[in-house]
Amino acid sequence: MREAGSKIVSQGVLRQKLKEHKSHGRRIVLANGCFDTLHVGHIRYLEGARREGDILVVGVNADSSVCNLKGPGRPVLDENARAQLVAALRSVDYVVLFAEPNVEALLEELRPDVHGKGTDYTAESVPERAVAARLGIRVAIVGDPKNHSTRELLESIRRAPHG
Repeated sequence: MREAGSKIVSQGVLRQKLKEHKSHGRRIVLANGCFDTLHVGHIRYLEGARREGDILVVGVNADSSVCNLKGPGRPVLDENARAQLVAALRSVDYVVLFAEPNVEALLEELRPDVHGKGTDYTAESVPERAVAARLGIRVAIVGDPKNHSTRELLESIRRAPHG
């Protein structure tokens, strides 16, 4: 098994690695998210995405995009820490950071076979659905029901008695 740090790659390096995997007939899955304080929902989402193919690539939002998406005070962990945590998961083959608000550009560049999205989306609400359809990328809704979130976890920590 590779060390987590070696799974974190630039988009250029990743493009070359995926080209090689595809030449061997491996199916590529792209999942993405902020992963700000990793929780069980993230694990189940990524494991579900992995079951859709042979190689799981995870796009982790850069700090700037997390702040824009989640608001002030976020991310809790910086992008390098979040990338390393995601890379440490057995189901993950590669991690790449991206600064855009969604992964349309990554879909264009990497051309995965499947785009895995969590159950907080439907096939109709996936932001990248039009790009995926145009490129022939199947969208798969994966993971368990969305009944946990980093926002809720942080709120429960703030409400807990300190002692």
